[in-house]
Amino acid sequence: QVQLVESGGGLVQAGGSLRLSCVASGMIFDIKDMGWYRQAPGKQRELVAAVTRGGDLNYSDSVKGRFTISRDNLKNTIYLQMNSLRPEDTAVYYCHAQVSNYYSDYAYIEYWGQGTQVSVSS
Repeated sequence: QVQLVESGGGLVQAGGSLRLSCVASGMIFDIKDMGWYRQAPGKQRELVAAVTRGGDLNYSDSVKGRFTISRDNLKNTIYLQMNSLRPEDTAVYYCHAQVSNYYSDYAYIEYWGQGTQVSVSS
């Protein structure tokens, strides 16, 4: 019903930059919160950054000042601009969204993208 498709991952040297994109498509009535999570090998998935429909932002302390999340509500898209990347940022990055539609009886259901690999070499 709803698909989240990420793009923009890759391999970069420490200090470099990458920009991730996530597009939500399918049966969408409304999207509440959207965000980025990441999971490194052997670790739990953690929040990186999130943005509400109204534009309120939330960042993990580990990325504040380096990463910027933005959202285009007309395109159902979020972006993550990642600057000053560090080896410890290496992880699979997942897009997350709270979506309502007719099939959920307009309740908000959580959806996840398939993930995109970000690797930072030292």
